[in-house]
Amino acid sequence: MQMKTLDLYEEYGLSKQEGAVAQLTCWIQSPVGAFCENRTYPSILVLPGGGYALTSPREAEPIAMAFYRKGYNAFVLHYSCAPLRFPTALREAVLAMDYIRSHAAEFASHPNKIAAIGFSAGAHLCGTLGTMYDSPEVADLVTGTQARPDALALCYPVAVSWGKTHDGSFQNLTGDDRSLRERLSLDRLVRTDMPPVYLWHTVEDSAVPVRNSLVLATALNEADIPLAMNIYYRGQHGLSLANEQVYETGNVPPHTKSVETWVDSCTEFFTEMGLTIED
Repeated sequence: MQMKTLDLYEEYGLSKQEGAVAQLTCWIQSPVGAFCENRTYPSILVLPGGGYALTSPREAEPIAMAFYRKGYNAFVLHYSCAPLRFPTALREAVLAMDYIRSHAAEFASHPNKIAAIGFSAGAHLCGTLGTMYDSPEVADLVTGTQARPDALALCYPVAVSWGKTHDGSFQNLTGDDRSLRERLSLDRLVRTDMPPVYLWHTVEDSAVPVRNSLVLATALNEADIPLAMNIYYRGQHGLSLANEQVYETGNVPPHTKSVETWVDSCTEFFTEMGLTIED
């Protein structure tokens, strides 16, 4: 395994607002054996949740390691949160995608097999990355589809800005700008050329109601976006891997047992979408 951490503002020579953070941590596969010289790996960009107030460690390195064990090069972005607002985090996510894609040869990554995964508010950021990768807010950073992920995974996403949702995330992201809040509802950002999407949520989630995933899934389906979704009954918000890797021993919240298999379901869908190791 190769590991490195960098500041994306320094990497791209960009000025940084006070309080901004764009730390990208990279875990790169080490080819094994004499017959793997031409192997390329899929990659995944991990965007932790935290209500756009922080980035949760429970949804950072443990997620990267889960996908690393599946054969992915894994990257975690600790992005800027409140009081910095939209589009700061989106611009940082775009830089992260550009960095991963432009360094594909160096990392033995396939440049067109790069997924992004987000949790809660990080899933909202992931959704905006998958739909706004070429928006005016990032046009000075990248062009075309350079920052477009090839697949998305949205885990208990803060997806919908209207009705029952997680108001705190949208307040941290947009402040009192109601028109911006309405614009950034993921169901309204769905476009026919966006990446395929994997979704999962629990019905018992009281922080981010399951309707967020259901409304978004309907919009995705109507746009004919390839979609896989798991809705589990039991489980509180923020389960991450739902095991003792991310909770204290004996303190894993009650949940439907199959929640623990979501990484397998997600990577199976990614494989169906073409994100595979190639020799």
